[in-house]
Amino acid sequence: MGRAGGADEVDCYVGARISLRRSALGLSQSALAQRIGVSFQQVQKYETGQNRISASRLHRVAAVLGTSVESFFPPDEDPSSTRAGVQVLRSLTATADGRAVAAGFPMIADRDLRQAVARIVTALARA
Repeated sequence: MGRAGGADEVDCYVGARISLRRSALGLSQSALAQRIGVSFQQVQKYETGQNRISASRLHRVAAVLGTSVESFFPPDEDPSSTRAGVQVLRSLTATADGRAVAAGFPMIADRDLRQAVARIVTALARA
């Protein structure tokens, strides 16, 4: 459930996933806005969870970003997990380096190699 006076955690998660995917594809907020028929300010509000995105608009966003609607949603219903996921996504998209890692990671076809990269990043983060 949403918090009184604040954005719903799932809306924030969906917005952060939109931002991550958009950034990974090298699209600006303005470019995405133009393709889905809204202002760039509206895209900003979707990405921060300030405004809830409708199902039909989310469907359009998924089509423009070449992904499924489901890819924008958290994997489980645990609110603390969703909250933590939003924080991770926001920190990942906050820098060009983070966006580059996010864009390249899914392109690593070998599962073992992806897991090795994840272990390396985890180890470096602890250092």
